[in-house]
Amino acid sequence: MTWSKRIFDILFAVTISTVLGPVLVLLALAVLVIDGRPVFYVSERMKDVDQGFALWKLRTMRHVKNDGGVTGGDKANRLTRTGRILRKTRADELPQLWNVMRGDISFVGPRPPLRQYVESFPALYCDVLRSRPGITGLATLIYHRHKEMLISRCNTSAETDAVYQRRCVQMKARLDLIYQKHASFCFDLQLIWQTAILI
Repeated sequence: MTWSKRIFDILFAVTISTVLGPVLVLLALAVLVIDGRPVFYVSERMKDVDQGFALWKLRTMRHVKNDGGVTGGDKANRLTRTGRILRKTRADELPQLWNVMRGDISFVGPRPPLRQYVESFPALYCDVLRSRPGITGLATLIYHRHKEMLISRCNTSAETDAVYQRRCVQMKARLDLIYQKHASFCFDLQLIWQTAILI
């Protein structure tokens, strides 16, 4: 990550936090009042093939033990009343501004993967994670809806995992590597703007 990108991340995160901080507080209170504790969901993600970090989100699902893998149709019945709205608007990702300020992720880059997929595809993620993971990115904008459609049809965690590994990992990686090849400040601004329009 370049120093200019890091400085932009910090300044942009502080600006958005100032503007949307009250919104985040209200959303957190809504989760607490309507769905109860915990308010936040913390998941281990990878910033490179060896180093994990705690990614923060507003909780959108009922908690169960030994939960893992990507969220597919097998978890649809666990979405909370507020969770559906938070996910649709991507407001559940507002706490990730903290991850940006910490330097765990950037605003733009590949979505940070779960450890199990990095361990299953180490060579692939060694290339992908040369870019700092991000809140949004080329793969997120182009492939997210198709990925959601594929895994929403799955009825078990094993099926979701198999479909994700077979149909999604490689395609997302290709797009992440295209971003990596053409990464620039202007490209990042374009992806951030397109994400804002999509939301």
